[in-house]
Amino acid sequence: MNFNFLTPVSESVLAHNELLSSQALGRKIKIHSAQNGIPDLEGVKIAILGVLENRNDVNYIGEEIHLNEIRRSFYSLFPGSWNTSIADLGDIDKGESVEDTYFALREVITILVKKDVIPIILGGSQDLTYANYRAYDNLIPMVNIVNVDSQFNLGDSTKPMKNNSFVGKIILDQPYNLFNYATVGYQTYFNSQEEIDLMENLYFESYRLGTVSNDITIVEPALRDANIVSIDLSSVKGSEVSSKQKYSPNGLDGKEICAIARYSGISNKVSSFGIYEYRPSKDDELTSMLVAQMLWYFIEGVNYRVNDDDFLDDNNYQKFITLVESEELIFYKSNKTGRWWIEIPFLSNVNNKLKRHTLLPCMHQDYLDACNNELPERWYKALKKNSV
Repeated sequence: MNFNFLTPVSESVLAHNELLSSQALGRKIKIHSAQNGIPDLEGVKIAILGVLENRNDVNYIGEEIHLNEIRRSFYSLFPGSWNTSIADLGDIDKGESVEDTYFALREVITILVKKDVIPIILGGSQDLTYANYRAYDNLIPMVNIVNVDSQFNLGDSTKPMKNNSFVGKIILDQPYNLFNYATVGYQTYFNSQEEIDLMENLYFESYRLGTVSNDITIVEPALRDANIVSIDLSSVKGSEVSSKQKYSPNGLDGKEICAIARYSGISNKVSSFGIYEYRPSKDDELTSMLVAQMLWYFIEGVNYRVNDDDFLDDNNYQKFITLVESEELIFYKSNKTGRWWIEIPFLSNVNNKLKRHTLLPCMHQDYLDACNNELPERWYKALKKNSV
């Protein structure tokens, strides 16, 4: 495996780790160290990967980043009743150019996903999501991305890519592999009306902060359908993080962002998970502990994944059929977990881009709405995208 891009976890973090309880996470995971090298990935399900790249941050002024405090906080936590093996592969340092860093990240993610190892990427500026996305070019035909962010990050695709414009590059750059993009926790005043309209015209999904805070479960179907989950720490309210990390007085709170991380882990489709825009500072403990707990909840979710979307056996599900505006809607409910899906009809007269995605995750409420003659919005948007 070509992991030459990786540098080991710092000696200071490893020394701190030796002082922890033998039951702590840091004593139970495989760690890339200068002494022992890159750990064997045999049996490993999750690999933590730091990326020390932030030069495409629109506010970059030459600051260096490190992830030592996140690692200290994460290593000090205690695992749940898990059977998931975890490795910390260390960091990808800045390349000679940002493109070099993208290349290294893309190569490492491709290797890990092919080995059925879920990479957790810790950044760095969020444009690294673009490299994460490009790693899937030769892995799957179409990709779904969920971005937990206060902004859409569409930007001006004619200009060089920055952390506030990487989504525009994902949409427009070839090869065109993006099927669905969903933004969770966006705040209207941080986004132009043109961007809001474009999201609607592209049939992408967007969940306002107030909607998410009123009912966090509403985002679970989108996360269940995602291949890549990218979290911008600026989506978290300022009171929840350290002083240098503060962005807005409004945002997701700690419980909400951890719930989103757990939903991401439980999803059988999520094969890479990233947390970006981390800014270490002298009063860093609050942010680093929050990120550590987000990692904990994601791993907890992965540990409790259930294969509940196998509908070949009639004993695994219940089927419900309802009629809405002359459309026959077919719903499935898993007998294992109680989660719901809705069938997307195959359109034989168009270039169907997602033939394997005939079932779309949804909520019980979508079925109840359909019984009241209301078309589920996710179903409508998926149908429109599938017919383009």
